[in-house]
Amino acid sequence: MKILDALIDSLTGKDLPVTNVCCGAFWTAVTTRGTGLASTYREQDSQHSDDHCMIDDAGRLTEKVAGDLVDYARSSDTMSASIGMASINSLIEIDEQRCVHIGAYEILAEKGRNLDVAVVGHFPFIPKLRDVARNVWVIEKRIRPGDFAESEAKNILPKADVVSLTGTAFINHTIEELLSFCKDSYVVLTGPTSPLSPVLFDFGISAICGTQVVNVENVERFVMQAAIFKQIRHQGVLLLTMMASA
Repeated sequence: MKILDALIDSLTGKDLPVTNVCCGAFWTAVTTRGTGLASTYREQDSQHSDDHCMIDDAGRLTEKVAGDLVDYARSSDTMSASIGMASINSLIEIDEQRCVHIGAYEILAEKGRNLDVAVVGHFPFIPKLRDVARNVWVIEKRIRPGDFAESEAKNILPKADVVSLTGTAFINHTIEELLSFCKDSYVVLTGPTSPLSPVLFDFGISAICGTQVVNVENVERFVMQAAIFKQIRHQGVLLLTMMASA
């Protein structure tokens, strides 16, 4: 993928040691230069699947350097790719001067007021967003009432003025296909997996709503104890948004 290749090429410090890898039930944290988060993305019961891809060198990941784990982001195995994206996020030197301390809802509500908004993933802010946008179309793998199936993305995204894509699209390698449906939209990349790198602005992304880990010990502990992001958020994670126009 060109966007992933460009992101990886932009990283420095690939020779830095990996000091910790935490693969929790919902989140993965990797510590190199800093600590990066990514969604723990796996297929249902993948451990017992005949075609399950084992994580290369599981149990010895801290014997590697950062660049080794960054390359896992290219893997077709989503667990490995989760580790890779967390590793990428651990190496990014976030330019905080380009960021504001707001989350995805704030930017989507501002840009999508009285407009048509499409959101990939059923986020908790959906009911609030419906109060300010003209239409909110939710595309979701696990469909809830009112949601649209993933197969509808090609029909819905081109109609939206504002589109929210989830950072997990890097993990399942759908990011470039989804972006191809958003030629005339204001595109917001959301969620802790989202890399806070200006490189992404060259590929049609308008704003990135990601995270910065500021209390490594707390975050690693919560990740390993199966915390969801709502539980992790106030344990040493900042919500940051970087915009192309900043």
